[in-house]
Amino acid sequence: MSTSNWKRRGFVAAVALATPLVIAGAPAASATAKSEIKVSGGLTQPVFSYQDAIREHVRVQSSVDSDGDGKKDLVRVDIIRPEESGSGLKVPVIMQESPYYDNPGVGFELEHKKYDANGHVTKFPMYYDNYFVPRGYAFVSVDMIGTRLSDGCPASYGASDVLGGKAVVDWLNGRATAYDDKGDPVKASWTTGRTGMIGHSYEGALGVGVAGTGVEGLETIVPLAAYTSGYENGHANGVLTWFKGGARWQSEHVDKDPAEKCEAMRQRMDTESDDETGNYNAYWDERNYRTGPISKARNVRASVFAVMGMQDRNVVGSQFSEWWAKLPRGVQRKAWVTQYGHLDPFWARREVWLNTLNKWFDHELMGISNDIMRRPRVDVQLGPDRWITQTDWPARAARTTTLRPQQDGSLGRTPSSGTGSYLDTAQTEIAMAADPATTNPNRLAFLTPPLKNSTRLSGTPSVNLKVKLDKPTANLGVLLVDYGQDTRINYRETTATASQGLKFIGGEDCVGPSTADDDGCYFKAGDNTATSGFNVVTRGILDAQNHKSLSRSTPLTPGKSYQITWKILPQDYEFKAGHRLGLVLTGTNDDFNLDETGNGTGTDVEPGTGARVTVDLVGTSISLPLVTGTSIK
Repeated sequence: MSTSNWKRRGFVAAVALATPLVIAGAPAASATAKSEIKVSGGLTQPVFSYQDAIREHVRVQSSVDSDGDGKKDLVRVDIIRPEESGSGLKVPVIMQESPYYDNPGVGFELEHKKYDANGHVTKFPMYYDNYFVPRGYAFVSVDMIGTRLSDGCPASYGASDVLGGKAVVDWLNGRATAYDDKGDPVKASWTTGRTGMIGHSYEGALGVGVAGTGVEGLETIVPLAAYTSGYENGHANGVLTWFKGGARWQSEHVDKDPAEKCEAMRQRMDTESDDETGNYNAYWDERNYRTGPISKARNVRASVFAVMGMQDRNVVGSQFSEWWAKLPRGVQRKAWVTQYGHLDPFWARREVWLNTLNKWFDHELMGISNDIMRRPRVDVQLGPDRWITQTDWPARAARTTTLRPQQDGSLGRTPSSGTGSYLDTAQTEIAMAADPATTNPNRLAFLTPPLKNSTRLSGTPSVNLKVKLDKPTANLGVLLVDYGQDTRINYRETTATASQGLKFIGGEDCVGPSTADDDGCYFKAGDNTATSGFNVVTRGILDAQNHKSLSRSTPLTPGKSYQITWKILPQDYEFKAGHRLGLVLTGTNDDFNLDETGNGTGTDVEPGTGARVTVDLVGTSISLPLVTGTSIK
């Protein structure tokens, strides 16, 4: 489903260019005869020539044969490094492994690689080469197995996707073999072997996956809106949230090889993914980078700098929170938790991001002493231009508060009695949350009194429902809503000039030197906001027949009461004083029903069961990790 946002990412094509502006601290590099790595203020400085950098490519032999042709897949690796690394200077590596170099392109500007007559890349997508090579890093761009110029078949987060990237890290550390175009072995004698992986969405997932193998030499990863569970890519607690056959579509979409080459693999994907039931099984366990057989959080040795948009409908917040909680205690880590959607922070908070990322890589890959680890671990965005810092995530001051729906439509702390009912139909979140005082046959809505103090949600809520159904199953939906007039990040709008909570504001930032083929300049963006009377803060959904197990469907007995508890999606959000916190109980969430464009498709995915859900209020509650009296900077 990382691909489901591609059409959204194409909106930049309509933005007119203005005169580029150079971001502070990023001048074009001019090399001395023998440049050496220069550090000032705890940061490496751009002293190496980008124009004269060495460009080369190799093919690394992996440990897998994903296309079944009897030969181990060779992984294409494109390299740019300072000229001085050819004459004794050893440099660390920043690595981006991506399936996107063919289709649809990389980053929000959908960039593609360009090559010279020798097959060397003259244009690397994104800014990593422009910004970091002048500072003394090599940048390594890896075509994921089955894509662009690598062998094999893309496996939609399967083992071969991960093991191809691991092989490259092994080669950089002298443990794997690579070949040039003549078939001669090539060693990475120019590097220290210290490698950091960075990438957005699927790319970030590859970094997470490779780190979870425990491979030596991978010192840090920077996953941006990254998947950690292939199952949650298209499912939510037994509910299918992406169209049937989505895994096959994803594999086909990033692969320009003839369809028949990987058809056998894709037929297995169709069968083994079991979209008919939405259950978790061995296929999805292979794609579980938290506790799976190929990659698991407890094996991570690399440090982690993670970024997650809590309003991301593509890579939902649990992809971050569940993995983050399972990392070994000794893993050094940092995070940005935002109110944006499916976003790379380079487009949102650019100058702060570049300075922070520079310090992070300098500390982790070059061993430079700076203040990056003395700063608060987590940056949290609470609204437009409103950020706070804290020691960890979720906030350590958060305490669980349990709220219970009342017969009169209020939401409070005391137990209640009585029942309510609704029909499981597919509705959008806006329709479900609007006009909470109005009777709606497809939902139940409950509101707190106006809040006396600002109250912050930080962590993962859980919901406890006591229900009866008149059919064997229903999709049980929950919304947590902020009712109160306010200007907020508009994560819902998708237009030619706005998406994921950002809008383009004209002009460009140049963050590094350029060549004729590869400039270091990118569109400028700012917060996209909207003023509204309510905002859906977080949500959850569960197929009732999976309430005991995600791996096994157990139909409910109509008319029988069941106590069902599950986690909804995590969030970090401030409810302002005077606002009201709302709980909406409903059925199928049409906003979860995504096609390949990332748009809701309703009956194409989950039409709703039509079941009547009767809720017993005495056994129904929501538990929220809350911090009261939050101060805003």
